[in-house]
Amino acid sequence: MEFIYDLARDPGMFGEWGGDLLSCFWFVATRSSDPGLRRLAARMGRERARQWRADHREFPPEAGGDAVVDYLFGTLAAAGLGFPNEAMLQQIRIAASRFTARDYLDFDPATEGPPSDVPEECDCRTWNERGRKRCVRCRKSLMMMSRYKVWYCALIKTYNGELAGIRLGASYPQVLKWLPSMRPYSGSRHGANPDFYDTVYAVTHVVYTLNHYSLYRLSRRWLPGEFAFLKENLNEAIESEDAEMLGEFLDSLKAFGLGREHPLIRKGMDYLLATQNADGSWRDVKSAETYRRYHPTWTAIDGLRDYAWRGTRLSFPRLAPLLKQRTGCVVPRR
Repeated sequence: MEFIYDLARDPGMFGEWGGDLLSCFWFVATRSSDPGLRRLAARMGRERARQWRADHREFPPEAGGDAVVDYLFGTLAAAGLGFPNEAMLQQIRIAASRFTARDYLDFDPATEGPPSDVPEECDCRTWNERGRKRCVRCRKSLMMMSRYKVWYCALIKTYNGELAGIRLGASYPQVLKWLPSMRPYSGSRHGANPDFYDTVYAVTHVVYTLNHYSLYRLSRRWLPGEFAFLKENLNEAIESEDAEMLGEFLDSLKAFGLGREHPLIRKGMDYLLATQNADGSWRDVKSAETYRRYHPTWTAIDGLRDYAWRGTRLSFPRLAPLLKQRTGCVVPRR
């Protein structure tokens, strides 16, 4: 946590990733069972939330859809840490209506499933429109996002929109309804499956957005395919020495009721404890990519910590009929 806090106090880092970093402090401060960890994360998070409020006094009137998402994430996390800003939310709500689902999500989940023709960011740091195969700026060939990455990015954005009552071009249920079309999930196949990495993050973000990021447990009966995939593939994260992925496996399996005494959980936690860097972080200490410096450390913390679960339920109880329709399992509406 001290490592993440040191990064968060860097003005450049906080300017680029402030909303995400605030979410880390918010979730650790409000979902952990250890009182000392809760207090530590809350102290760090409140200090950074004050800075967020000082840096984001009003929504820029000419800003685009990406700014809507960034301001929304940061405003929600700051509120979770004790610094609500209803005036900012209203400004975001007004700005959000100017953009479409494709502006936010790269597809319209009301009419189509997650597509496979959305380009990744080009090496020249340019984002290109859907369907383009060469960069409009440097003319290099573009790599395409997997359908799973497009989908889990949409889950995250519309989940936060749902929390705030702000529509980011589409609703969270409209994105979630494509769950059956993403199954069955395929494992690594000894490295032959190029979509494995994004498949893992799609599955974990189904869990996170349905359990309010580790606030509630989920029944295995509600998501049997997701639970089975996580159990069957956790060892792949260890074999590939990917602490970031492993952390997400662990906290998602804990959400399904696996405790630290379970052999898989114990094995994963032992690996994380054995591979922490001397500075408190996980993964490559020399990485120049800022996201790769803090996010693996955040997910490793999530994989190791114990949770103060508040029962077994869905983040949004009104989703129960949708989940029943997609899985055939009765989900309590409470």
